[in-house]
Amino acid sequence: MNRQSQAAVLFLLGAALLHAGTTDLYLRYVKSGLRPLLLASGAILIVTALATALYERRRARQEQEGDGHTHPEPRISWLLVLPLLALILVAPPALGSYSATRTGTALQEPLAYPALPATGPLRLSLVDYAGRAVYDHGRTLAGREVQVTGFVALDHGGTPYLIRMALNCCAADAQPVKVALTGHIPPVLQPDTWLTVTGTYTPRRVADPVNDGPIPFLKVTSAKPVPAPRDPYDESWNN
Repeated sequence: MNRQSQAAVLFLLGAALLHAGTTDLYLRYVKSGLRPLLLASGAILIVTALATALYERRRARQEQEGDGHTHPEPRISWLLVLPLLALILVAPPALGSYSATRTGTALQEPLAYPALPATGPLRLSLVDYAGRAVYDHGRTLAGREVQVTGFVALDHGGTPYLIRMALNCCAADAQPVKVALTGHIPPVLQPDTWLTVTGTYTPRRVADPVNDGPIPFLKVTSAKPVPAPRDPYDESWNN
């Protein structure tokens, strides 16, 4: 592959990074805090590509003046561009129920529990609810109405879970945090449907069949479908 081809691939890769970084597409790959680095990387690749193309053009002109011809490279090398076009044109779906039910819960004990409002329903992240329910034994949740949002998954026995995929850096290291549902569960649950569930804390818990990790329950009083959030992953572990 000659340098002109290399420059073209670099340019397309930089353009793909800029495209992802200036839209919500990048959230399918990395956490939101990496956006500035993604944009900077794209800009650097584009500048490098332009500099390489300029250098190669001058070098090719000098070769033509010297021996009268250049040495073309195989055109098959341009197939390297296809994965970049796929990155630009096809947005991969966020990880969902298929991955979550095949991976053990990754619930971690929080370092601290932020203060909660004294009155009104508690609108918590699913990861926050699960941490308080398991490791704080629901002390801050007892007697309170709770609202959490996540996507639906069903295990092999039909137990319904509400799940968020938590990540440290990028989608490649995303792991599920699971909350099992009991109470007034909707009669029909479609995997990967996003729900906002209102309910109350219950001390019931179960061991994850994949890794024996703790899965708390939420006693459902109502549930309603909601659109998938702009950022489908939970990044609270990094905050």
